[in-house]
Amino acid sequence: MTHGPAPQTVALRTRLKPGMEKIYEEVHAVIPGDLDAALRRAGVRSWRIWRDGLDLFHFVEVDDFEQMRAKLADDPADIAWQKRINALLDLDHSDVAHGLGLVWQLPAEA
Repeated sequence: MTHGPAPQTVALRTRLKPGMEKIYEEVHAVIPGDLDAALRRAGVRSWRIWRDGLDLFHFVEVDDFEQMRAKLADDPADIAWQKRINALLDLDHSDVAHGLGLVWQLPAEA
């Protein structure tokens, strides 16, 4: 099943507060159904997170990143999730507003 044009790919970086690694992974073991539905309604096709120590790297495939942010801003499921997750994050060392700048990628074969 396709969703139209190719999605935007966005990389994000967040950082955990020291000692929150295990809790963060436990919280992500089961994503609430209402949050899953909200993300999909907002155009998210895929969201992956890798962790290196306290650093979290997110790779998001989304129809439109800015529209996604706008749609989720007032969504009760995302508001509840952000409250839960932000308690675990070092928000002074996180950048989720605009994403990371792409430096290089292996071009697709012609």
